[in-house]
Amino acid sequence: MRDQLISSDWDIVKGFLPADWQESARQCGALRRCRNVDSAETLLRLILLHVAGGLSLRQTTVRAAAFGWATLSDVAFLKRLRASANWLESLCWGLYSCWDWPEGLNTGGRRWRIVDATTAQEPGATGIDWRVHYVVRLPSLACDFVSVTGVRGGETLCRIPVRAGDVLLADRGYSHRAGVAWVVCQKGDVVVRHQGSNFPLQDRNGHEFDLLAALRGLRQHDPGTWKVQFEHEGQIWPVWLHAVRKSAAAAERAKEQLRKERGEGLQPETLELAEYVVVLTSLDPKQFPARQVLGLYRGRWQIELVFKRLKGLLGVGELAKYDPDSAKAWLQAKLLTALLMERLEREAFFFSPWGYPLSAALPLEGVSGTAG
Repeated sequence: MRDQLISSDWDIVKGFLPADWQESARQCGALRRCRNVDSAETLLRLILLHVAGGLSLRQTTVRAAAFGWATLSDVAFLKRLRASANWLESLCWGLYSCWDWPEGLNTGGRRWRIVDATTAQEPGATGIDWRVHYVVRLPSLACDFVSVTGVRGGETLCRIPVRAGDVLLADRGYSHRAGVAWVVCQKGDVVVRHQGSNFPLQDRNGHEFDLLAALRGLRQHDPGTWKVQFEHEGQIWPVWLHAVRKSAAAAERAKEQLRKERGEGLQPETLELAEYVVVLTSLDPKQFPARQVLGLYRGRWQIELVFKRLKGLLGVGELAKYDPDSAKAWLQAKLLTALLMERLEREAFFFSPWGYPLSAALPLEGVSGTAG
């Protein structure tokens, strides 16, 4: 599928992009000069050849010369890539702006930010070399933070710069007391999937909170909310839990996944917890009630489906690990690749028997009559 972005379906891919995508290359500073790269189209094809094709910088420039697209060095191409981050961000926004966002996303002028991490490897490596930590803003999908560490660099919210009014949405890998405390201390908020026993909680009276007992009291598929708190470094941090019962099919899938990951020796309580989605947040339910917070987390999960494709792409290709600006542009290009692939599949399977809207293809040449 990823080869289609740079070969047979290139004309279709161009049709998915915003109408002003070529002009915006100059406006965003990606194409100030046309030396060695004659157009925005050539520049985008080079970037996708590198990113979607999984080629190193040197392999990309050699292949581009063979195709007759451009003749430039790998260093010159890296400079072009670095300068393209804002342009790639604008293209992602153009592709994603038509999506529906959960109610409340724009409330109060907050910055809604998805935190995640993935692994990457260098060309020819036999194992994982690096962990890429990144933050993507909603709804623009702008990558506003990226950090590259060794593979042992753990997932933690403590790594993320936070300012007042930020809301960080993260999966259970970030469900740690130190990270949540860090965000709240910076006057931000979190919406994070709760990790159960690895994140011990108390009720507001300081007693141990029995999560499973609380969940058993949920009525059908109505969400529930509980006031809780946690202790970190001698300080008490008040938060809330929101939870909802999964459907029978979703619960069974979750249990089956647990059995595959951990074997059959699972505690009954662990399997029972898999029947629920539990989200921890510092957002006051008077402003953001349970249904809204769970909706926001659901919106994060929808984007996670796109990120899963992105993560698959991140396992190949060259990571500009020594240069944060290059790494950011590279990551933004990976995201654009994932969005384009998702759009190609969506058009092919749902919208038309030929796999794309007619407006996305170039006009037919040499056709002078109309059908009778």
